[in-house]
Amino acid sequence: MPESIIFHASKGEGQKTVKVGATFTGDVYLDPISIDDKAAFANVTFTPCARTYWHTHEDGQVIRVLAGSGWICDKGSVPRRLKTGDTVWAPAGTTHWHGADENSIMTHWVVGLGKTIWHEAVTDEEYSKKG
Repeated sequence: MPESIIFHASKGEGQKTVKVGATFTGDVYLDPISIDDKAAFANVTFTPCARTYWHTHEDGQVIRVLAGSGWICDKGSVPRRLKTGDTVWAPAGTTHWHGADENSIMTHWVVGLGKTIWHEAVTDEEYSKKG
């Protein structure tokens, strides 16, 4: 029988906070917890106005806001507010973006399931159409 895996709060060997950039706008920092072909677990911190590009998760994504406030937006919709304690389920195939508010950082714990498909950057106009 398989054994449960514990991901300790302290970083292990090779786990370092990294500044990410290629598929993000603004300053975003990633604390990887566990990443493989089936699932990626991480804490992600967005500075004010920072955000992901549009992206889609093959098998869905869970987001739990740990600190600050921000936004999430599904393609074809308007951005919706996120605040500390909120949890989001983006079903498989949902194209979306998420990021921090103008006046706040946002740190979230994220689980991406399956492959992540990255699309184009979220424009300033798309970011500013908040509901």
